[in-house]
Amino acid sequence: MPDRPFYRRKRFIIPAVVVLLLVAFRLYLPTLVKNYVNKTLAELPGYYGQVADIDIALLRGAYVIKGMYLNVVNGATEVPFLKLPQTDISVEWKSLFKGRVVSEIYLTSPEVIYLLEDQESLTTEESPSTDDWTKALTDLVPIDINHLEIIDGKLAYVEVNAEPNIDLEITKLRLVADNLSNVVAAPNTLPSPVTASGVSFGGGAVKLDGKVNLLREVPDVDLTFSLEGASATALNDWTRQYVGIDFESGTFEVFSEVAIADGFMKGYIKPLLTDGKLIGKDDSFTQTVWEGFVGFFKFLFTNQKTDTLGTEVAFEGDLTDPQVKIWPTVTNIFKNAWIKAFSPDTDDSIDYQDALNRDGEGKSKKELRQERRAKRRAEKGGQ
Repeated sequence: MPDRPFYRRKRFIIPAVVVLLLVAFRLYLPTLVKNYVNKTLAELPGYYGQVADIDIALLRGAYVIKGMYLNVVNGATEVPFLKLPQTDISVEWKSLFKGRVVSEIYLTSPEVIYLLEDQESLTTEESPSTDDWTKALTDLVPIDINHLEIIDGKLAYVEVNAEPNIDLEITKLRLVADNLSNVVAAPNTLPSPVTASGVSFGGGAVKLDGKVNLLREVPDVDLTFSLEGASATALNDWTRQYVGIDFESGTFEVFSEVAIADGFMKGYIKPLLTDGKLIGKDDSFTQTVWEGFVGFFKFLFTNQKTDTLGTEVAFEGDLTDPQVKIWPTVTNIFKNAWIKAFSPDTDDSIDYQDALNRDGEGKSKKELRQERRAKRRAEKGGQ
């Protein structure tokens, strides 16, 4: 009987100890996760990185990574290759009602800066592939990713050894990709819609629209891309470095469609230069002579009605070694100049079925669609 007070106290002591342990674990959890993340980044070949802080939100099944970056090992500069100021990773609750446990990720103000000098500093042994660092980042997510959003992102290509420096970038990038884990499944389709927009160098408008299937070893895609209304003068640092010319005025635009199915790629890219004018007032004599020579050929191959210089570069083949169609590219320059100017938009001539149906080479998109419809009618009639 004298021991009864001890047992009574024990009923309270054990739960109290458990609660204290849970509280201690909760307080230590951010440090535990931070150490895991830093360890993952430290083992990434060719790069090194760290995170500044991690917050845990157990009620919504989320954690927030703050101040994450990746730098090139032995890089020539200290410019981070990847900066992720804030990454919110959480359970996608709506998918739980469909019987799937997947995650959603929101990246706020991320930056990817491809600095040529840093990338060239990597040796063959330490040079990583894109799969290396993308896999390392996805390994930070404990469950499959189903929804991805990028808010106010930035992509940049930089050369600091050029004179002046080359800096071509896309800012205010907004990207939304959904159903990446194929929670809402449908057979023989690309299940994941992707849309993106941003502001390019020269104030151009960037748009990306399409669908993907990331569940395959080599992802299948059907994408449409456009860059409209960019000032050609924003290209001067690059064109002066590699071509020896610069623009005094003009509008640069790019339109493209690409489809990939079973590792086979088919598509085109259509660059257009409208109202382009070379030879600035401050050019040297030799630069003026060279730009005048180039300008003569530019005039020769510019459509005089629309003042547009352009071509369409078609490509297709295995994803690891796509073949560019040279002669069609050349003839398209003449076609744009002397027959009919290319329209400043996408052609709607490539889709997923074009890449999937490799035997349809040489046939138009309309002909392929007619064949597919006839095949489907025949299959229905045989049932």
